[in-house]
Parts: sequence; C-alpha cells; structure tokens
Amino acid sequence: MEPVKLSRLLRPARLWLSSRSLCCSLPHAQRAASRKEELSSRLATGPNLKDFVNPVPASSVPTSIEEDDDAPHYITESPSPAYNKVYFETYGCQMNVNDTEIAWSILQKGGYVRIDSATEADVILLVTCSIREKAEQTIWNRLKQLGNMKRKRCKSQGPLRIGILGCMAERLKEEILQREKMVDILAGPDAYRDLPRLLSVAETGQQAANVLLSLDETYADVMPVQTSSNSVSSFVSIMRGCNNMCTYCIVPFTRGRERSRPVHSILEEVKMLSSQGIKEVTLLGQNVNSYLDTSSLQFPTTNASHLSRGFSTIYKPREGGLRFVDLLDQVSSVDPEMRIRFTSPHPKDFPDEVLHLIRERHNICKQIHIPAQSGSDRVLEAMRRGYTRGAYLDLVQNIREHIPGVSLSSDFITGFCQETEEDHQQTLSLLRDVSYNAAFLFAYSMRKKTRAFHRLKDDVPPEVKKRRLEELIAVFREEAEKVNQRDVGSTQLVLVEGVSKRSSLELCGRNDGNTKVIFPDVPIASNSSLGDDIRARPGDYVLVKITSSSSQSLRGRLLDLAKLQSSPAIS
Repeated sequence: MEPVKLSRLLRPARLWLSSRSLCCSLPHAQRAASRKEELSSRLATGPNLKDFVNPVPASSVPTSIEEDDDAPHYITESPSPAYNKVYFETYGCQMNVNDTEIAWSILQKGGYVRIDSATEADVILLVTCSIREKAEQTIWNRLKQLGNMKRKRCKSQGPLRIGILGCMAERLKEEILQREKMVDILAGPDAYRDLPRLLSVAETGQQAANVLLSLDETYADVMPVQTSSNSVSSFVSIMRGCNNMCTYCIVPFTRGRERSRPVHSILEEVKMLSSQGIKEVTLLGQNVNSYLDTSSLQFPTTNASHLSRGFSTIYKPREGGLRFVDLLDQVSSVDPEMRIRFTSPHPKDFPDEVLHLIRERHNICKQIHIPAQSGSDRVLEAMRRGYTRGAYLDLVQNIREHIPGVSLSSDFITGFCQETEEDHQQTLSLLRDVSYNAAFLFAYSMRKKTRAFHRLKDDVPPEVKKRRLEELIAVFREEAEKVNQRDVGSTQLVLVEGVSKRSSLELCGRNDGNTKVIFPDVPIASNSSLGDDIRARPGDYVLVKITSSSSQSLRGRLLDLAKLQSSPAIS
C-alpha cells in the first residue's frame, strides 16, 4: 500500500482554518450572509427524497387489494371448505343450545352444511360445559370414541376434524391440546366468529385455538339458526358472562364478565321467531335479570337501588341504561300469543317493578327460578351469595304476594366446602319451607380457578355428598308431589309440544308454571258448520282438565283449543 504524505492529510484542515480566519475578519452581517449562501448551495446540490426511494414500475402497482399477494389474509375472502359437512353435539345448559345455534349460523355463511350423522361428518364440534366434573368427564369419554373414529376413517373420505367449543375449551385449553392429539380446534364462548378460520388452519394438519375472552362480544348481529324445525319454543340470549364471582362458580372464568346485548337486536330476533310461529321464548343469561343495555345515551340515569331488599353484591352496580324490567316489557309486547320465560336469574335482581310487570302481563309466565344454593347462612356466606336465609325467604314471600299462584324453582349444591350436618339439615328445611315446583340438585365438585379452589378445602367425603344429595332429592320430590296435587281438578292452559315419549297415543306440553302435562291425543269437537273434528298440534294452546299428578308431571283430559290472551292459566 502506497504511503500517504502527512501534508495531504492536513490539507483539508488548512483550508478550513483559512476559511474560518477569513470569516472572522469580516463584519458580522457579512458572515451571516455568507453562511446562509453556503447552506443554500449545499441544499441545492445535495440528495432529495427520490434518491432514498426505489423506483417502482407502473405495471407492478396493484390496481386492487385482491391483486396484491401481500394483502392481509383477513381482508380476502376464505375459499369454500373442501370438506364441509359439520355435525354438532351439545352438552350442558340452555346457553350451550343457543351457542350451538350461533356457531351454526356463522358456519352456514362460511359454506358449511349441517348433517345429523357423526359418521358422515367432515367436522364434529362438541359444545361443552365445565360447571361440574361429571359434565367434563362425559366429554373426555366422547373424545376417546371420536379418536377411534378418526383413526379408522377411510382416506377417501378426507380428514375428520374434531373441535371443542364453549366453556371446557376455555378452562382446559392446554390440557386438551396436549392430552387429546386428535382435537384439531378449540374455540371459547367468545370466539365463534373465528370458527371458519380455525377450521381452515386445521385443514393443513395443524391444531388451531382461540379462547380469548371478550369485554363486549354479545353476537348481537348474528341471527341464530334454529336447530329444530318442529320446535314451538326457542332460547334468546340477552347477555353473556357474570360479575357475581360466587366462590364455587367457574362461569366468570369461562364466559367472562357481564355484557348485555342491545335491546333492538333482541327485539329483532323475537319478532323473527314470532313470524316463524314460535310460541314460547326463554330469555337467556348467566345472570339474566341483571341485564343492562347502555348502548344509547338516550337512556335515563337513576341512582335508585335495583336490588331485592336485603341483598348485596361484591361489585358496584352500574347506573343508567335500560334494565331487565324495560326489556321484559318490550319483549312481551311483541306478540300477545307468545309466552315469555327467563333463566337463570340471581335472587338479588328482583326489585318490585319486575314482579309488578310479571303479574300484569298475561304472556309473561308466572314461573320464577330463584337459585338458593343452600339453606345455611354460614354456607351462603362462604359461597359469597350476598344474602341470608332470612332475606331469601322474605323474597319468596314478596314474590308470592305480588304473583298469586306463582310456580317457583331453584338450584341447590350439597356438600360444599366445610358443610356440616347442621348446614345440610337447614337446606332440607328450606326445601320444605318453600315447596318448589322444580329444582336442580347437585353434589359439589371443585373447579380450578374459582375462589374455593384457592381459599377453601373440599373436605366433605364423596360418600357423604352422595347421601346428602339423595336426601335432598327425596325431600324435594315429597314437596313437589304436594304442590302438583293441588292442581288436580283445575283446568290448565297448556302449550302443546308434541307426542309423549312414553306413548304415541298421548300428547305432552307445559303449563304456565313449566310443569309437564300429559293428555290423550283425541279429536276435539269442532264448532264449525262443517262438523269435522280437529286435533291439537304442536304449537297449539289447549285447555286440559287435570285428573292426576306426580312429583314430575300432571295428567289430564283434553277439553278444547284456546288462546293465550283470553284463557285463564288456572281455574
């Protein structure tokens, strides 16, 4: 390498020094003008924006999003699925029945076809429940059967994709994917919109999951597709999630916090069901009567309490908006010949205005579900239910005073953490004191993530839980039989649902109190001039004279066809 002379390295420095010396010798105004002129000259001869941007040929610029290979996948439409036959299995509560209808509505628009046979399906989706351990064990057993079906499937049929939807997908996501390799997709209760994408990913042989909970997803714009064309009743979801955080309950962790569907969306669905001939709608929610629509600023604001007397919450109730009584008023006004029910409520959310509306509106069923869970104050406090036995009994009395002849149902959990024999006896006495028409009775099973799992010990032995549950069932049936016996001799207005399961010669339906009524399928004398006899069909209201009863149902003889508006429920 040729050596460089020191004088050449110093030359720029000498030039800079000489220029600096010259500037210093000039007046200040002249020096400023000189520097400005020098800067302008450099800017004029320097690089501009074009020198930093690569030129793009005009022919390579996309004229639309569809022509751009780099466009995001969520902008372009997904291709129709090659294997599009889907089969649903629904487990658990009525909310899961509604979730199935929502999921099917979404998949139907995505090009899928629903079938009634698992063996012919390309996609099998299990809509699951996590409330109790037994419900989850049912799913694990079913997955083993489906795994064998998947392994034996002929290659000519194409791949079989298996999906877990709902609460179990949310609660046991990692365990399901690791333990059951044949499961292809997981979708939590707030991820049904993502089902077409998840199934597309599964077609490539990968597992796909979306179990994110949402603060605002209500599927308000998704119109559920009815699962049975012969049904006379339907479920309408009005809210999702729960804020109560009861110690034993997994719902807030699998379905998230409360959010309510806008009133206008609910009314649109109820009107559609009415036009399809549906005669009974049940409004659904984990805490249905805490409904609150704040989607419009036009709703009034009030500071008045909306809780039942003697009840409290662990969260601060929200103010303003349309509440459950407002929704119930509007829904019951859609079709006077459509019965309205709701489930599942919390006892704290029964202010007097709700009871007044139920009493006054003929098509709101005089049947109320008020889950008690326990008859012991100590256990109720451990469960964080927000009320005492006394407050609960006061509510029952208030309901019966406002709504004469009301039918009551409830939920009970036996064997909760540290439940004593005395606690159990108090629950039995509550069953006797209230005398429910119907009840859902369960032995406690610990759920991960709940407060009980972290703070309490599941210390009641299984054999004790089993014995206590049997005693609860026995006392309930004894009381329910007394309640139903009181209806013998009365005339009941019954909505016909179809042929009885035990005999093709009998029809069955439900009265206003939601009790099953069975009666012979015989001709009814016609009042027309033609003189032809007519028969009751599913969807008809009929009058039935009750002749006998049991703890589960009523039996009677058919009198005549009827109208909901003009017929008394009981006479």
